[in-house]
Amino acid sequence: MKIATFRPSKGPIERFFLILSCCGLGFLTACANVIPPCSAKTSPPSSEFRNTKWELVRWNLAPNSKGEVRARQIPQGDNSNPIQIIFDANGERVSGSTGCNRFTARITEDARGFTLDQIASTKMACAPQRMELENDFLYELNDYRSIVRNGDQLLMIGADREVLSFMQKSNSSK
Repeated sequence: MKIATFRPSKGPIERFFLILSCCGLGFLTACANVIPPCSAKTSPPSSEFRNTKWELVRWNLAPNSKGEVRARQIPQGDNSNPIQIIFDANGERVSGSTGCNRFTARITEDARGFTLDQIASTKMACAPQRMELENDFLYELNDYRSIVRNGDQLLMIGADREVLSFMQKSNSSK
């Protein structure tokens, strides 16, 4: 003998909460795969960067028309004149190397985070490919939209959706 059970159909409110729950679970799952993780700080105060040194380790170009992200070739390591950023101990300036020339910039801060302005650099001649990389880097430094920090990783996200990824380095050589 089979007992029939009555199951009321789900109403619009129950369906809405089911869909919302699934979307929330999907968002959390997707967020867990993001690097840096969701717990990373977006637009941290400049005081968190005082007396730190960062080296550019990856440069993602904006996605192409197919949505593919391509990486730009950048020199890395001590023997290849890496691109580096050094935040001063006072939290007022940033300086560093474009791999060819030295640069400096002023740090200004507001409620949305900090920005870099008054960027100046030396003007030594370099190979054309290196000069193009330097010019593009200084442009991104001047025009980034957000900064994300996750421990020893720093991401600068440009208005053009290019992402500069830096790793923190020992500041002992300074």
